[in-house]
Amino acid sequence: MKSPLLAAPGAVPADGPDSGVAAHYGDPYAEQRALAGSAGLVDRSHRGVIRITGPDRLSWLHSITTQSLDKLAAGDTAEALILSPNGHVEHQLTLTDDGTAVWAQVEPGTAGPLLEFLESMRFMLRVEPADVSGDYAVLTVMGPGAPRDPPGGAAATLRAAYQTDFVVARPELADVSAGLQAGGAVLAGMWAYEALRIAAHRPRLGLDTDHRTIPHEMGWIETAVHLSKGCYRGQETVARVHNLGHPPRRLVFLHLDGSEDALPGHGDAVELDGTRVGFTGSAARHYELGPIALALIKRTVPVD
Repeated sequence: MKSPLLAAPGAVPADGPDSGVAAHYGDPYAEQRALAGSAGLVDRSHRGVIRITGPDRLSWLHSITTQSLDKLAAGDTAEALILSPNGHVEHQLTLTDDGTAVWAQVEPGTAGPLLEFLESMRFMLRVEPADVSGDYAVLTVMGPGAPRDPPGGAAATLRAAYQTDFVVARPELADVSAGLQAGGAVLAGMWAYEALRIAAHRPRLGLDTDHRTIPHEMGWIETAVHLSKGCYRGQETVARVHNLGHPPRRLVFLHLDGSEDALPGHGDAVELDGTRVGFTGSAARHYELGPIALALIKRTVPVD
């Protein structure tokens, strides 16, 4: 789905997993400064949106995800994972409950497979999950001056320490964006957003992970996993690795020297003394740090 904000002056379309929205609007570094220092608005309308209704929705999600959600208060935001039976991360959800429904935003292209899994886990419970990505979109605001209160037209608000996501109806996307810009938010593209995400060492599913990734390797054990809740798929791996304290790999930040024109791609080798010890995930050019990246490397690699 092509975003109407690609019609904004200077918009350059993104590619890869972020196709459908803007990479930048003419000045990626100025856009980064707005996101970091004042107020910025990022079009993330390419992300998937899942809506779950029914009186059993919170207890049901509590039973199938890594997060404790049965007592999630209306308006609160949580992060949760869905794991394979072997504990590998399959889905990452940021979600909120509005009192009548749970709204979750997920990586582009993953809403369909996630809905398929949710449908398979309904059994006799009173829940109705639906992929509403065609009807609703995500707008993200960041920065110390960014609004935290939902604008008119927002169906749900997901608040994190570093950003606020507004879920808005797609026909209202342009109008809500215009209202936020009129309030002082600078329109910023995915290049700017990704650069600040990488600099903050926040991993992204599919870009910084592979099919073997477990929560401990990404730092999600602190943000998306409740270690004392009841059983869920993959819990045995989570508990075993947590108790032993030895995940096989760890996420690291790479400050690149800039001698290469091209940034490393997902899966490029990270080597130490000629031996492959891991792979690069996402990479970007930061307005202060220059070229940076995240990588997943073997735990046995010395910290220094």
